[in-house]
Amino acid sequence: MPSVLSAGLSRSLLLSTSLLSLPLAAVAFSAASLSSAPASAQTASRLSTIVVDPARPRAKPRVRATTPSPQRGPVIRDAAVAPSPAAASSQPVSASATTLPGSAAVTRSLGTSDSASLITDIPGGAVWGAGGVSSLPALNGVGADRVQVAINSMLISPACPNEMNPPLSFVNPQMIASMRAYLGVAPVSVGGDYIGGKIDVTTAPPQFASGPSLLTTATVSGFYRSNGNAYGADARATIASQDTSVTYTGGWARSGNYKAGNGMTVKSTLWEVQNHAVSISRQSAGNLFTLQVGGQFIPYQGYVNQYMDMVSNRSMFVNGRYDGVFDWGKLETSAFYHRIRHTMGFIAPDKIADMPMDTRGTDLGYNIKASVIASDHDLIRIGNETHAYRLDDWWDPVPGSGMMMSPNTFININDGRRTRLGTFVEWERHWNREWTTLLGLRNDVVWMGTGNVQGYSAMYAADAARFNGRDRDRTDVNFDGSALIRYEPNAISQFELGIARKTRSPNLYERYAWSTSAMAMNMIGWFGDGNGYVGNVDLKPEKAHTVSFTAAWHDPAQKLWEIRVTPYYSYVQDYIDVNRCFVAGSSTCSAANLTKTNAFVFLQFANHDAELYGVNLDGRLTAWDNAAYGRGVLRGQFAYVHGQRTDGINLYHVMPVNAKLGLDHEIGGWVNGIELQLVGAKTQASEVRNETTTSAYALLNLRTGYRWENVRLDVGVDNVFDKFYTLPLGGADLVDYRAASMMGGTSPIWGYGVPGMGRSFSTRLTVSF
Repeated sequence: MPSVLSAGLSRSLLLSTSLLSLPLAAVAFSAASLSSAPASAQTASRLSTIVVDPARPRAKPRVRATTPSPQRGPVIRDAAVAPSPAAASSQPVSASATTLPGSAAVTRSLGTSDSASLITDIPGGAVWGAGGVSSLPALNGVGADRVQVAINSMLISPACPNEMNPPLSFVNPQMIASMRAYLGVAPVSVGGDYIGGKIDVTTAPPQFASGPSLLTTATVSGFYRSNGNAYGADARATIASQDTSVTYTGGWARSGNYKAGNGMTVKSTLWEVQNHAVSISRQSAGNLFTLQVGGQFIPYQGYVNQYMDMVSNRSMFVNGRYDGVFDWGKLETSAFYHRIRHTMGFIAPDKIADMPMDTRGTDLGYNIKASVIASDHDLIRIGNETHAYRLDDWWDPVPGSGMMMSPNTFININDGRRTRLGTFVEWERHWNREWTTLLGLRNDVVWMGTGNVQGYSAMYAADAARFNGRDRDRTDVNFDGSALIRYEPNAISQFELGIARKTRSPNLYERYAWSTSAMAMNMIGWFGDGNGYVGNVDLKPEKAHTVSFTAAWHDPAQKLWEIRVTPYYSYVQDYIDVNRCFVAGSSTCSAANLTKTNAFVFLQFANHDAELYGVNLDGRLTAWDNAAYGRGVLRGQFAYVHGQRTDGINLYHVMPVNAKLGLDHEIGGWVNGIELQLVGAKTQASEVRNETTTSAYALLNLRTGYRWENVRLDVGVDNVFDKFYTLPLGGADLVDYRAASMMGGTSPIWGYGVPGMGRSFSTRLTVSF
């Protein structure tokens, strides 16, 4: 596939060069990517916008720097900000998109080191329980690989059969400058090869000095959480001139096993992590170049809902980006390389065994996007990207284990290859003050393949021969499209209707996990349900046909109140779910496996049609704002989703109805918050997986903080009343509930979910220089 990569890059460079001759017009660009003038260190969140007034003669667009109104709540709701009729943004119109600023990530980091958990502050956002820093994000009822995550434009593929190293585990919450989530109908320029949503994460945008003197800034913070005895430190430092900036971001943290609300220690929930990155940026005459290098080390991370733990995870990356502003519009490019070396094993004393499992994965890709001004009202986006992923997954033999795990190395994935080449075109038109439309088409071609495999011994020979004898190369030609129409009749309301087709090809494990032995199948699966999985070479890509409608209202100044509601419906053709497996003569995929209702089962990935529908609601209201009592803001969010296959089987890990209600208060340097989290009973469970149900619960969380000049102290209490509850998306507890096994030792008991964390006191001290 290297020829495919180089050919795609050559075509993209030729296309980008040809765009320089197109006519210029008007466009508005977001602050995250425009750098036509040096940015002040004190205005990192400032918006720089190219503004065109169509009522006046124009020779060239003029640049105006504007500062957005302050957001007191934790979420910036993009639906409340409408573009002017003659302006267009390099970020496409999408009323269902929501941005969490870095301040929200910092606030949430008081109680968690899991960056994926930030997504729960977005209506429709949830997380699948996994390790303490490796939860899998879910949007509108679908999660894991169906939600694409980009870290500074990098796409990182989980290099583990349990997806223990998802993309968001490679950044600490304090490293995040912004997290933007596209739900429902996302424009095609946002990306391809996903159906659930897209999450764009930006870390440490460059800061430059505003004068001839060097700019130097640094922030150091340390935290402690009582539950799990968790502690750690984060740091960020910048040294910059007017045109060059060097920034370090990183952190280290660790935790022991946490306790549930009833005092029970939840085993295999301990972890330790460190992430580091150094960025060098240079700006010149509307051009911004950034080179970032970094890496991660996780020496251990327990998994209560998996048979294995992570005992080592090392990664490194190089990521280069270029943004340029020209008379004709804007050019954004990036290229990256990411490498992971991962090992699974057992962390004593909660799990004691010997079975090393190793993976090595590499991601390599580029992304080129041009935003071309076609007229005073029209913006054309065109782009090309390639993402090449390589994976090897092998399990070394265990001496003295007999034919079960020796004498050969078990080859699970041999030279797994997944290469995607994507191209899109998108037209955004601002017809007048009230109406905006966005139309886009996208094509992604996915090539997949893998080499021959082998088992530990002859007892795996039949499965290996069956797999090796097949043609395993697959090519998926996927087409996506999106159409959005926005109507803004006045200064206080907006309405947007969106329709989209989104496609995702299977991942390497869904297609190429090959063994039907019980032990091997139990090692496959990122679902945390205790079941065993085997792949299916003949899987088809899943195609989601989605329609959503967003209605939003706010005060004219967008400071006092706002409310947004988004109902949606999605029909997914060839949704990749599972069937109970059956192989004649197999002890695992047996006839009895087809009918079990109160036990762990063995499953094969399979295509089924499915539908999901629901509604998201969020809003905020300024309750008071005066000198005597400061400012108080009420906020709330609500989400409901239903997911089911067309044959009547419920989809797995669908979040039950849930809501959050909060009050944020600030006066002077003092900030306070109280939040009530409400989660309904999970009664919609996947019958084919024997998924268990969970009860409803309510949690109360408190926080307060005070800033003295360059020092800030934050204190919080999560789960104030020490409520015992079971995580609705936490999967099965495979460690704390066990019974004697016929093979010796113990085996997990089916029917127990993972308890949530009990009361925890947290504190963080931050010092800025």
